Amino acid sequence: MKKLLVAALLAGVGYVVYRAYTDERDDRELWTEVTDDVE
Repeated sequence: MKKLLVAALLAGVGYVVYRAYTDERDDRELWTEVTDDVE
């Protein structure tokens, strides 16, 4: 039972880190698109 709890905790932490990474990446892509030089 303890192993299952640890696995669930690790999965939750991994999900939060993944979401933070993808949000940051999306913000960076949007900022790059907005500040791109107009040709």
